[in-house]
Amino acid sequence: MSNEREHPQPATPVDSGSQALAEALRSSFAIVKVVMVVLLAVFIFSGFFTVGPQEKAIILRFGKPVGEGDKALLDAGAHWAFPYPIDEVVKIPITEIQQVKSTTGWFFLTPVQEAAGEEPPPGASLNPAADGYAITADGNIVHVKATLSYRIEDPVRCVFGFAREANEPYGLTGTSNVVQDALNNALLRTAAEFKVDDILTRDRIGFQDAVRRRVTQFIETQKIGVFVEQCNVQPRPPRQLDEAFRNVVRADQNRSKGLEAVRTYEHKTLSKASADAAGVINSAESDRIRTVKDAAGEASLFQGLLVRYESNPDLFVQQRLIETAGRVFTNVQEKVYLPTSTDGKPIELRLLLNREPPKQPTQTPAQP
Repeated sequence: MSNEREHPQPATPVDSGSQALAEALRSSFAIVKVVMVVLLAVFIFSGFFTVGPQEKAIILRFGKPVGEGDKALLDAGAHWAFPYPIDEVVKIPITEIQQVKSTTGWFFLTPVQEAAGEEPPPGASLNPAADGYAITADGNIVHVKATLSYRIEDPVRCVFGFAREANEPYGLTGTSNVVQDALNNALLRTAAEFKVDDILTRDRIGFQDAVRRRVTQFIETQKIGVFVEQCNVQPRPPRQLDEAFRNVVRADQNRSKGLEAVRTYEHKTLSKASADAAGVINSAESDRIRTVKDAAGEASLFQGLLVRYESNPDLFVQQRLIETAGRVFTNVQEKVYLPTSTDGKPIELRLLLNREPPKQPTQTPAQP
């Protein structure tokens, strides 16, 4: 043992091939380390994402939301999550207006025809296998379609509140499908409560409002988490009966014009009658006021005469007789008045009258 320490064995010489291999391995390991660091940095930085000002986001970790309720919602700004498949980020547009369309009660259209605004030929009759329709309260058939605009109020409910297929990612597809089903149901059920004339002409706004109320009621009852902004409903008669319905519309318009003319005449007649009645009433009121004033004046005069009569009846009677005789015999040349006594007997009155005899007319002698 001591001999070995005193006389060490010489080092085994390394050949050039092994040395080159060792150096290559060391270089490869260095490159691998650099690549791993780069991949790790890429992996970490790939988890950063941005939520827009009109969005909310939810992080799903192995399919489950991180946080509960409102705490699971991420506001606008920059955030970080583990890259897929550990985490999955679902962005929800909270202020963007979403739309669904219901054509379950509309006739069949190809996408090309719908985009071009064209209609296929009506054909001899409606094809229930391809064409949609709605039945009205009075047993008629109409076509109806609707467009519903809504926005999201409860993002968590909209994302996780509905069943989804196994290979379907989380999102708003379930919400959209539920809202569209609610719109289809409201459209057909409300049409069954309105008459065809009301749906097509007389109460189109009322029909549209009824559809919106039914959709809103369903959404609130089921707590879907959306708010209905607008609902536009478009009804129309079956294409095979366009001419008949146009005739009905014309007849209804003529009826409306006739009723309007009658109402105008009624209003004019009533206005004239009211004016005439007001004139007669005003005239009668004026006559009444004048008559009452005259009667009041005469009553006041009578009261004054009554006082004078009661103070001296004989004198009052004599004065009234003299005044009356003066008015009656205004144009009489000579007036003789024979008064009576208080007991009614005549009073003897003797008058000496020296009447001047009338002058004879002077005869003018005839000229020779």
